[in-house]
Amino acid sequence: MKFKNISATTCIIALMASLVSGCYEKEELSVPVIETPELVDDIDIYIEENFTQKYDMAIRYRFVDNYVGVDERAVPPTLEKVQPMLEFIQKFWIDPYLEVANGADFFANHVPPEIVFLGGPIYNYDGTVTLGTADAGAQITFTNVNDIDTEDKEWVALQLNVVYHEFSHIVHQRYKLPNAFEEIAATGYTSGGSWYTLTDEEALERGFVSPYATSSPNEDFAETVAFYLFYEDFIEYYLTDEEDCTTLVCEQRNEGREKIRQKLASISEHYLKVTGIDLEELRNIIQAKL
Repeated sequence: MKFKNISATTCIIALMASLVSGCYEKEELSVPVIETPELVDDIDIYIEENFTQKYDMAIRYRFVDNYVGVDERAVPPTLEKVQPMLEFIQKFWIDPYLEVANGADFFANHVPPEIVFLGGPIYNYDGTVTLGTADAGAQITFTNVNDIDTEDKEWVALQLNVVYHEFSHIVHQRYKLPNAFEEIAATGYTSGGSWYTLTDEEALERGFVSPYATSSPNEDFAETVAFYLFYEDFIEYYLTDEEDCTTLVCEQRNEGREKIRQKLASISEHYLKVTGIDLEELRNIIQAKL
């Protein structure tokens, strides 16, 4: 996922001081030096105490161009939205890992060192919109922070999909995909750049939780983990077969569900082996908070 930003004009104000030289012999001018402590916003103190010191995590919320591409546009979050967003990721991302067995060690050793907040989505040059992105385990970017509304299920789903998806990428980047994972639904992957032509139902028929999951085995892995963790009806919709199928498309959906069951079993076994985390336990903790 990616984001864009609107470049803001940088204003540089130069303050010039006049120096007046005295010509009186042996005259000395003594001016006391007063050290003025740097002013720090309350939100910066909150970030330092609750994220930087605890997790060695930098939170970037002030707008700077290097957080988006040169051909992307985005806006910074408004200041009053920053702390609520921090509280949101603490509750639904950090705390669940701290509460699950082996999760605290895993989080401490794998947490991205940089988190970026953007006020809206990233607008790309081709007219598409990026809703979230990550950089090889080093950075996770949240968009639409200015629209924060924890009662809005769509907004919550977007944010949790982003963070669970991107954080799960770290697992396959460091520990590879589960053995033969990409073979479970090998014929269902799409050609480059064509995943967005699929509907959700067509993706399910192929054995994927979303059209984007068909774009590559890595994205399939991340999407499956994310949907399993945040989607309340995951078991009912993606794992439970429809009964008394009388149509071909119904049978195809059930065939897709069988592939998803195989994928989830493979992913869960892999997670437990390489991270020590029980995904089902993690999901139960997250669902209890939603």
